Amino acid sequence: MDTFADERDYKILSGDKYTFSVLSRIIGGDNELLLSDHEKLIICFTCQPYPVWIWTPDAASEDEMEFAYKCAGEQGFLDGDHRFNMKYELAEYFINRAAAEGLDLKITTNLFAYDCLSPVAPLTETDGEIHKCLEEDLDELVDFFEMFRDSVGIDKESREQYRIQAYESINSGNTYFWKNASGKSVASCGWHPVNDMASIGLVYTRNEERRKHYAEHLVYQVTMIAKSAGYIPMLYTDADYAASNACYEKIGYVLRGKLCTIG
Repeated sequence: MDTFADERDYKILSGDKYTFSVLSRIIGGDNELLLSDHEKLIICFTCQPYPVWIWTPDAASEDEMEFAYKCAGEQGFLDGDHRFNMKYELAEYFINRAAAEGLDLKITTNLFAYDCLSPVAPLTETDGEIHKCLEEDLDELVDFFEMFRDSVGIDKESREQYRIQAYESINSGNTYFWKNASGKSVASCGWHPVNDMASIGLVYTRNEERRKHYAEHLVYQVTMIAKSAGYIPMLYTDADYAASNACYEKIGYVLRGKLCTIG
């Protein structure tokens, strides 16, 4: 196994570009661990609190899945402190294989991957307008990063780490608030390019401002911005959160892939 990625890895990930768009992005960055045979297995771990990404081809053989399991164990990832993002077939193998060794792994999150080739304008009306986050919005954007991570309950970091991420998001020019008629920032959304795709994220509405269609309008407008820039908008959702999935589908997002997090 090599400890670097090259054009072979990007080529094989292009076949799973929806479900593994994040992996395609992070293999080119700084990681605590990157292993690849450039054909059947990629393992990538950025750092805690983020999950370990494991890619295997569709219909991977038992030997290939066993090799992935052993590699994960050799790297110390089966210690109960790490989570994994992977396809369902590999997840089932890991869960059963771990059980045979007295380890308890289970699916913690079911993930859907959507894209939006033909955005549909919201039929519902709402008040307010989109606002691009600027330097003066830094403190409030840090709040939204913290609220978003607290709401999903995973990948939680310190306020200082959120500040770094918020600063980078503002510099990218691709992060937005929805401000209601009173000028209050009530929802957030951003995007970043991943090859020919635009990954939509940080979709969050303040608890007291929900069910007013703010996120629906904001995500639609951010989707249009990304599409106008020449990218295919895509996003991940928690498959068990029916309300958000229905919101995305109403504005034109189509289910393209599935994966899960185990831990």
